[in-house]
Amino acid sequence: MEILWVLIALVMLGFVLLPVLRRRRSAVGLVPPGHPDAADPANYGFAREEELDVRMPGPDQDLLDVLDLVQRTQDYRGAQQLLAGTEAEGERRWQRVQAFAGAASLELQQRPGGVGEMPGGQWLRVWRAEAPKDAGGAAVHAEFLVQQAWRTATPGTDEFRIIMEEAKAACGEAALLAPGDPVPYIVELSVARGLGYSREEFEQLWLKILDRAPAHMGAHLAALPYWCEKWHGSRELAYSFAEAAAARAPHGSMLAAMPLFAVFEHLPEVNLVSGFYQSEVVTRAVHGALHAVHSARPDDPTQAHVRHLLVFFLVRGERWAEAMNQLIVIDGHVGALPWTLSPDPAAEFAVYRALAVAGYEANGGSPATLPH
Repeated sequence: MEILWVLIALVMLGFVLLPVLRRRRSAVGLVPPGHPDAADPANYGFAREEELDVRMPGPDQDLLDVLDLVQRTQDYRGAQQLLAGTEAEGERRWQRVQAFAGAASLELQQRPGGVGEMPGGQWLRVWRAEAPKDAGGAAVHAEFLVQQAWRTATPGTDEFRIIMEEAKAACGEAALLAPGDPVPYIVELSVARGLGYSREEFEQLWLKILDRAPAHMGAHLAALPYWCEKWHGSRELAYSFAEAAAARAPHGSMLAAMPLFAVFEHLPEVNLVSGFYQSEVVTRAVHGALHAVHSARPDDPTQAHVRHLLVFFLVRGERWAEAMNQLIVIDGHVGALPWTLSPDPAAEFAVYRALAVAGYEANGGSPATLPH
């Protein structure tokens, strides 16, 4: 009987792997590095893997300059000034709060401190101590605690709950310091997911965000996981939330791409359905996301989130030229889904980029035929 089960397992494994291997041989035509026919992403001006910036989804030179200054000098005042001059209701403030909190969290992970050693991220502690009424510092501290909970503890444990309860209190304090700022409430969306808010509690929190920034893409991205099957909702609830957001999206808004994020959140771990990425539900969501980026304002910082996810789906769907059109816009930054789910986001992104280049060239494309 054990031999029979082994044989069944081998047959099932063959069904899973055979289409993948066949596609890689024929459609994409991957060959070993160094082979004369190997496609080289560098021919398209793409950044080397080691140059890819994992801190943010797209360019924000002001943020990069200030972040480098803060980390080099351990003086928080540059971050304080940048956030004070960033529009409260806009998408960029949310991303900058995330970036500063993520930098402090990563510093602490790399330098936890010890006898005679100062822990990393000390500039954030000094910021909160010296400017306790500063709204920007309060928001960054709340987001820092959220990231620490997800990074260092396991959901459901006492340690996780303690950090999340502290983050919840920090969100409340940040909201009091800036009543019109949606960011503290957006940060709390992650707390709501981690602590398992009831649907009534979550809806009350969501209404506070809608009152302040009803078309905020970042808020919708942060809210979606709560409604997903793996957390406190279902596939149907997540799709309904995403489709409702897309339906009310104003012209030029990235909200039209929300159904693609809902599809991504519910991808099967093993896909046994041939052509899943060409299916109607995926194709419709991809087209909505493509429409969003084509009509976006050039300065909309959330379009990078959408373009990164489009690369994932377009490569999986073997739509090579369209994937390349996204890559030429976002290459250089990888701080977005789906890459951030990997232990090595840059390496994961580089694999998909190489597949896109190989598929593009296997179908007659070249650097000369790719519009910039």
